[in-house]
Amino acid sequence: MKDTFINKNAVLGNNICIGNGVTIEEDVVIGANTRIGNHVTILNGSRIGENCEIHSNAVLGGIPQDLKYKGEYTLLEIGDNNIIREFVTINKGTISKGKTCIGNSNLIMSNAHIGHDCIIGNNCIIGFSVGMAGEVTVEDWVNISGLTAIHQFSIIGEHAMISGLSRVVKDVPPYVVVAHEPLRFAGLNAVGLKRRGFDSQKIDELRSIYRILFQQKRNTKFALEIINEEFVKTVERDKILNFVRRSKRGIIRGFDI
Repeated sequence: MKDTFINKNAVLGNNICIGNGVTIEEDVVIGANTRIGNHVTILNGSRIGENCEIHSNAVLGGIPQDLKYKGEYTLLEIGDNNIIREFVTINKGTISKGKTCIGNSNLIMSNAHIGHDCIIGNNCIIGFSVGMAGEVTVEDWVNISGLTAIHQFSIIGEHAMISGLSRVVKDVPPYVVVAHEPLRFAGLNAVGLKRRGFDSQKIDELRSIYRILFQQKRNTKFALEIINEEFVKTVERDKILNFVRRSKRGIIRGFDI
C-alpha cells in the first residue's frame, strides 16, 4: 500500500481491501469486507458500514461547506452495501442535524457531491455530477439523473425519478417522474414501480391521484380534499397527502395544459 496512511486508532473491520495513496484519519470506523480504491480520503467522524465499494479519489467526511460551521463534532454515517464511485465528495454534518446519513445499497456515481446534513435513504441511484446542497432529504428508491442540482432543504419522495440536467428548487412528491425547466410533473414512474412489485391496480390508483393533483389545474388544497374524499385510504394515498401537506418549500409544478 504505497503512500497510504492509516491512523492507528482507526477501527477497521475484517477483510478490508485498501489501495495505494489512501488516507484514513483517527476517528474513523469502517465495516468488514469494504473495498477502498486508490487515493481515497476518509476523514474524522466517518462511519462506514460493511460490503461497501469506495472508488478512487473519493473524499468522505469533509468539513461542511457552510460558513455557520464552527468546528463542532459531527459525523458522516454511511450504511452497508453502498457503491461510491470516483471523485465523490460527501461532507459530514453541522450542528443543525449533527450528521450526514447515507442508507444502504445506494449507487452514488462519479463526481457527485452530497452536502452537510443530507439524509439519503436506501436503494437510491445518484447520477454523475449531481450536486446536492445541505440538508436535502432523499427518500428510498429515488433515481436522480446526472448533472442535476438540488437546492438546500429540498425533499425528494420515495420512488421518484429526476431527469438529467434538472434544477430542483421545490419538493418532489413520491412515485413521480419530473423533468423540464422549470421542473414539473412529467408522469408517474410506472416503469420503476413495476420493477419494484407494484401491481397494475396500485399504479392506476397513483396515476388517478396525480391526475387530480397535477393535471386538472385545481388549487392544491382543494385537490388534496378531493383525493382524501374520493380515494380509499391506502398507505400510498396517505404518503402523497402527508408529503404535500408537510412541504415547507412547496411542491413542483403540474402539467402546463
